[in-house]
Amino acid sequence: MAVPGAGWEVVIGLETHVQLSTASKIFSGASTAFGAEPNAQASVVDLALPGVLPVLNRGAVERAILFGLAVGATIAPRSVFARKNYFYPDLPKGYQISQYEIPVVQGGSLSTWVTPRGGEPYAKTVRLTRAHLEEDAGKSLHEDFAGLSGIDLNRAGTPLLEIVTEPDIQVADVERAALEAVAYARELHQLVTWLGISDGNMQEGSFRCDANVSVRRPGGPLGTRCEIKNLNSFRFMQQAIVHEALRQIDLIESGGTVVQETRLYDPDRDETRSMRSKEDAMDYRYFPDPDLLPLEIAPDQVEALRVKLPELPGAMRERFAREYGLGDYDCALLTTTRASAQYFTATVAALGAVAGDRGAKSVANWMAGDLAAALNSAQRDIVDSPVSPVQLAGLIARVLDGTINQKAAREVFAALWAGEASDADALIEARGLRQISDSGALEAMVDAVIAANPKSVEEFRAGKEKAFNALVGQVMKQSRGKANPAQVNELLRARLGG
Repeated sequence: MAVPGAGWEVVIGLETHVQLSTASKIFSGASTAFGAEPNAQASVVDLALPGVLPVLNRGAVERAILFGLAVGATIAPRSVFARKNYFYPDLPKGYQISQYEIPVVQGGSLSTWVTPRGGEPYAKTVRLTRAHLEEDAGKSLHEDFAGLSGIDLNRAGTPLLEIVTEPDIQVADVERAALEAVAYARELHQLVTWLGISDGNMQEGSFRCDANVSVRRPGGPLGTRCEIKNLNSFRFMQQAIVHEALRQIDLIESGGTVVQETRLYDPDRDETRSMRSKEDAMDYRYFPDPDLLPLEIAPDQVEALRVKLPELPGAMRERFAREYGLGDYDCALLTTTRASAQYFTATVAALGAVAGDRGAKSVANWMAGDLAAALNSAQRDIVDSPVSPVQLAGLIARVLDGTINQKAAREVFAALWAGEASDADALIEARGLRQISDSGALEAMVDAVIAANPKSVEEFRAGKEKAFNALVGQVMKQSRGKANPAQVNELLRARLGG
């Protein structure tokens, strides 16, 4: 059976528009808050009314510099804003203020891990061409207007950092090419939210990816690219790239020619469709904006921001592996967000040396298990967790020192989540959950279970391990779940001679 796309190489470059987390717009004092009534946040500057002048937002520049430092880029000491001219109904000025010839961030790279289906994870580095500051356009509304379209200009002037990659994803496998693109996008999303320069909310349009996709025969010249616009979910991004690559391959193999154009992805039909012909730079008639001076950034300003950089996700993953002996999976999970990493380190610190080497792994397990499940069910972020790091540490400490077993611990966690007590110890005493660890009491239970279950004893001695588990279950039942499972196992094996 032929593999779809076999014999072709997929080439992908990505452009990502990241909305910066400033309270006001890039050239005006209007609010950037999401959810306002349409056109309530479009100032006279955003609308370019006669006689108004733009003033650059310092916070937007600082966020761009932080990003550049995080990816190892060059921060341009002097960059220029230009007018990008085009007509579109939601562009009130008739042009967009952007950066063209001299962007503020130049070069850099971003590394990530790619996990192919059924294969081993591998490292992938994508070089960045540039990251430049620009303003967003408004938004066209196509519903509830009796067949007409409306325009909401609240987004007009919202500060964006457009991050452009080199076409470094070049893979002779359609599915894997899409996986690499999504892995890069996820890593970028993690980085901008980690730095605090964007909230990264894809549903609200704070993180939007455009994928430039082309195909070629391996080793051949680059093919004609098509841009898939405004991909606002990682799942749709993967599906769109796969569909577009296969569309181009089928078109060429049928004798057709790929036309450079901008396309939109329709997830309901799982297909891309033409939106407009793709413009080149000359079509936009760029020229320096006469109302804005060149942006000049002094070296001391860059260094002042460099010291504010937090420990980055990759460095933190390496440190967690080194200091806590955690595996790659745990390290990646714990550093998904900066808040998650901070919760982990706070919980481990609260546990202290009493937990020994098992402490960090136990915290990782609880965060990936019960805590993650509770947060997902309640649709809460970890910063809003009702169970604090200190409370979780107190619970884990009682599991590690044998005071309660895992079943009881889950009961205590649920009660802490519901706010029924301020700490695990109070709940353990109030509910009588303390584990039975007294050797004499456990020996009596074990002897009684052995005497009452001769068939299971005989089966275990004949080599059936399941019979042993059944005997353990009987002891736990007799103790109403309070017996120390490790001690029960040890006593049973001693009694049964194995």
